Amino acid sequence: MTEPHSRVAIVTGAGRGIGAAVAQRLAADGFAVGLLDLDEAAVKQGAEDIAAGGGKAVGVALDVSNAEQVEAAVQKVADELGPPTVLVNNAGITRDNLIFKMTEQDWDSVLGVHLRGSFLMTRAVQKHMTAQKWGRIVNLSSTSALGNRGQVNYSAAKAGMQGFTKTLAIELGKFGVTANAIAPGFIATEMTKATADRVGVSWEDFKAGAAQQIPVARVGQPEDIAHTVSFLVSEGAGFVSGQVIYVAGGPKD
Repeated sequence: MTEPHSRVAIVTGAGRGIGAAVAQRLAADGFAVGLLDLDEAAVKQGAEDIAAGGGKAVGVALDVSNAEQVEAAVQKVADELGPPTVLVNNAGITRDNLIFKMTEQDWDSVLGVHLRGSFLMTRAVQKHMTAQKWGRIVNLSSTSALGNRGQVNYSAAKAGMQGFTKTLAIELGKFGVTANAIAPGFIATEMTKATADRVGVSWEDFKAGAAQQIPVARVGQPEDIAHTVSFLVSEGAGFVSGQVIYVAGGPKD
């Protein structure tokens, strides 16, 4: 059965890691995908890979904290693929430090990408969703929202994503739009590898140490998050909204 709405998704931070895995999964689910990232080469390659597999995709470079670039990128996706009805706000950066060492730039950069970026992207995409009376927004939070030493900026941003999500669910629900957040635990990506490098621990030892603290006794993979996104953007998840799902291999608060 053909849905009455478009099958077009936008994924930010799609150049690598979780975003790249989500884009691939949504393409496999039958969505045309706009891959957005600061890294133009990465999203162009990702779009080519999806096309090579028989899907439809376009890669667009942007800074999600820049309003003009966001509007232009969303319009490009809409022009080339159709109006987007799925948005995955995944773009993120870290600038870790203890608070007494943290600069204003460290703070502003992290909140700018996560919160301002998600606001700008959602504001630009929601008009396509409300016009079609159907939409799915998935925002990436983190277990760091519960507090994590050396990440006061990232923790604040990821906690903010949860309040942002709940309010979107309230405002947009009457238009057939759901909004949910996924809070990953330890996921094996280049971002977490950078943390291992910074603290001077080998990547394998870092993952092994993390796995010892996780009830399912392994670290997460980007595909674990992609599976959860796949469910939340499905037709069947239409009664799930305003929720924060911890995908962390065990219970979290």
